[in-house]
Amino acid sequence: MLELELEGEPATLALARSLAEVLEGGDAVGLEGGLGAGKTTFVRGAVHGLGVPAKTAVTSPTFALLHLYQGRLPIAHADLYRLGDESELEELGIEELLAEGTVLFVEWGRKFPLMASLTVLWVELEIVSDRARRARLRPHAKRGEVILDALTERLHR
Repeated sequence: MLELELEGEPATLALARSLAEVLEGGDAVGLEGGLGAGKTTFVRGAVHGLGVPAKTAVTSPTFALLHLYQGRLPIAHADLYRLGDESELEELGIEELLAEGTVLFVEWGRKFPLMASLTVLWVELEIVSDRARRARLRPHAKRGEVILDALTERLHR
């Protein structure tokens, strides 16, 4: 596990951009945290870090459920909060997107065993103050450990 204190939105964006540099197609990153913890901000940093132009708006897919972007890899951002059961998850085509090499960022993925099993890294964001956040990155599966090791090395340069 990697735990970091993030002072302000720029620090959250910078961590997400650094993570994006070590992601590969088919990686699923789960995001957890309460409302306002910075999940969408984190995804915005990662999406731009994956080569999507900064002028491209990255918003929460709460009602759309899934937003797609094209950077150096295809990217999907899902918010599963409103889904009722796993059959709805299957209708989104998450497994197919990952098999096609899409990098997936998913909010509220732990609600569903299938999604939890596909996720290789969890990013937990916690509000510390009006500006500060605590980020805990936890690997899930061997691929998550590889990502976390590469990110840690990158952060300590």
